[in-house]
Amino acid sequence: MLKRINYFAAAPQVFELLLKQEEILGNQFAEIPSLGKTILELLKLRVSQINQCAFCLDMHSSQAFEMGETHERMIALNAWQDSPLFSEQERLALAFAEHLVSGYSIDDAYYEEMLANFGESGLTYLTIAINAISSWNRMVKVFKPEVGSFR
Repeated sequence: MLKRINYFAAAPQVFELLLKQEEILGNQFAEIPSLGKTILELLKLRVSQINQCAFCLDMHSSQAFEMGETHERMIALNAWQDSPLFSEQERLALAFAEHLVSGYSIDDAYYEEMLANFGESGLTYLTIAINAISSWNRMVKVFKPEVGSFR
C-alpha cells in the first residue's frame, strides 16, 4: 500500500486549530448539563461507525474505556435504538448525529425539540461536535494513518 503523507506535518496551523477545537468541545461538553463527556464520546463513536472509520473507532473506543464507558454499551452502540442501556438524552444526541450525518434536513419541529432538550449552547456544541468528528473521519479516509498509531 502506498505510504500517505503526514497530514499534521503538511498543514500544522490547521491541525492546531482542529486540536484546539477538540479541547474546547471536551471542556464545553463537560460544563453544559444537557451534554456531558459521555455523550461526546458516544457521538464520536457512532459517527465513526456510520462513516466506517477504523482509526477513529479504535481511538475513541480506547478513550471511552479510559473514561469509564462499559463494554456492554460500546457493543450495543451500533444498535442503540433497541438497547435499554442509553439514557433519553444520549438517545436524542445519537439520533441527531445520525440525522445530520445522513444529510437529512432539520425541520422546525425537530429543531425545536432539540433546542428544548439541549438549550442554545448545547445544541450548538452538539452540532459542532458531530461536524468535527465527521471531518476527522474524512481526513483519516484520505490519509490512512495506521490504526493504533495514536497511542
